[in-house]
Amino acid sequence: MAKFKQKYWFGIIFGVFFAVLDIVLFRGTRYFVPGLVLAVTIGWAQFWTDFFLENARRKEYESRFLELVRNLVGAVKSGMPVSKAIVHIANTSDYGALTPHVKKLANKVEWSISVKKALSDFSLATGNDVIKRAVSTVIEAEQAGGNIEDVLESITVSLLEIKKIKESRRASIHGQIIQSYIIFFVFLAVMVVIQSLLIPYLGRMQSGSVLLGEGVSETTTMNIKTSVKIQFSSVSDFVLSATDWFKSIYGIFLMLALIQGFFAGIVIGKLSEGDLVSGVRHSLILMTVAILVITITQT
Repeated sequence: MAKFKQKYWFGIIFGVFFAVLDIVLFRGTRYFVPGLVLAVTIGWAQFWTDFFLENARRKEYESRFLELVRNLVGAVKSGMPVSKAIVHIANTSDYGALTPHVKKLANKVEWSISVKKALSDFSLATGNDVIKRAVSTVIEAEQAGGNIEDVLESITVSLLEIKKIKESRRASIHGQIIQSYIIFFVFLAVMVVIQSLLIPYLGRMQSGSVLLGEGVSETTTMNIKTSVKIQFSSVSDFVLSATDWFKSIYGIFLMLALIQGFFAGIVIGKLSEGDLVSGVRHSLILMTVAILVITITQT
């Protein structure tokens, strides 16, 4: 679980400020709900920014770890013991985002901490599953008295294969991910057209007349409830009016857009990253866009 950082308070304070400003200036207007959404987005933007950056770092860890293992194999082949090889590669090479973890690993080895313990801490600190499995294999091989050089070479080959598979998978589903986003935005556009053009037309039909043919007309009584004004006079009035609003056509449209955004995000995340956490991330982005677009275009 990510640690709460002091800088997050700035986003939260700004989010609360914008929420209060929205309540004071736009309460009862069409901009009230979009304003609240923007306030909430500002409040959690830093959390998600750090989440994105951390995911990017973990992906870089995996590619840099392959370089680390290659250098370690070369050092071990030259006749160095594993502990000396770790210190050597840490001082002679740069591993990008992985460098601080490699430096800590080398420092622990220099401080006479066992290689097993140092490697285990190193893999846990990176938080990358591929690195954890590779380090676990190295530790088990060392405990079993196996040839560490052969084990490292096998890990290098395995990491290369994993990298190729992931790149091939990413390339094959890239078009599907773009297509999923396009489908979602086309869906939003259709919803906007319906609620901006069709629904107002149907609303006007409630008080108008429809030409049936041969000059015969009939007054319509469709009683279509397009929207409900939310009341803020009391908590009970707010709850009841908000419930009625969600039962109106505009509320139903918003729910449809949110449901579409949630499941589209889950599918996109599962395709692109292979896990549901990334899917929830995409879902939140799409749902935020859906709320802003649908509520702003509602008249």
